[in-house]
Amino acid sequence: MAYFRIFRMINLPVVLLALIGLSIAACSPAPKAIGFADPYEATNRKTHKFNRSLDRNLVRPVSTAYGSSTPGTFQKGVRNFSSNLSLPGTVLNDLLQFRIEDAGANTFRFLLNSTFGLAGLLDVATEAGIARDPSDFGETLYVWGVGEGAYVELPFLGPSTSRDTVGKVVDVVVNPLNFVLDGDTRVGASGTSLLSRLGDRYEFRDLVDSVLYESVDSYSQARLLYLQNRRFKLGGSQQPDYSDPYEDVYGTE
Repeated sequence: MAYFRIFRMINLPVVLLALIGLSIAACSPAPKAIGFADPYEATNRKTHKFNRSLDRNLVRPVSTAYGSSTPGTFQKGVRNFSSNLSLPGTVLNDLLQFRIEDAGANTFRFLLNSTFGLAGLLDVATEAGIARDPSDFGETLYVWGVGEGAYVELPFLGPSTSRDTVGKVVDVVVNPLNFVLDGDTRVGASGTSLLSRLGDRYEFRDLVDSVLYESVDSYSQARLLYLQNRRFKLGGSQQPDYSDPYEDVYGTE
């Protein structure tokens, strides 16, 4: 079980960086500056260098082997299954944020995919018009009024903030599936999550590589784009120092 947990952690920055990379195509060539606190920059840069090396030497080649050798339908099924397993945690956070309607929709989505979707391998809920609305405890803390705190880059986990770091820990500890799945089943779920992350890394490989290996300063670029994406998810243009990553797409005024 420990083996799968370690590799599950390794692939989390891949998802974050994939989301970061997705914004590149929409960002203008010279993104606007945003306010942030980075008092641990020296340590963060060392961690970023470690994560970058880990991606170059392990995550990227393994994801390439996985993505190029397995059928797309298999990868989609794995992604659907992993996404479905995350829904109980999402529902819990919906309830903590008093988003009762979203909690109901995500619960129904989980039940529909778990039954008619063959344990989540098929995403019949989306086909039925029930979109996935992800949430996490970092967002719950935001709703409760907890400040963002300092920017941090975590080993294996990648870009984060003080608030979101606490959120990640809580999400792991209180995930409802931890109290339902037995040891072997939990290992299998972790393995599926690993494959899903590898599939994400392969699918968005060009965009992720452009952040990690083509940026003049990959640390600064990752920090900027992570904070923009995270703030947009949490509060959008309502953030006082928000810079819209989709504004001025072509770099014209």
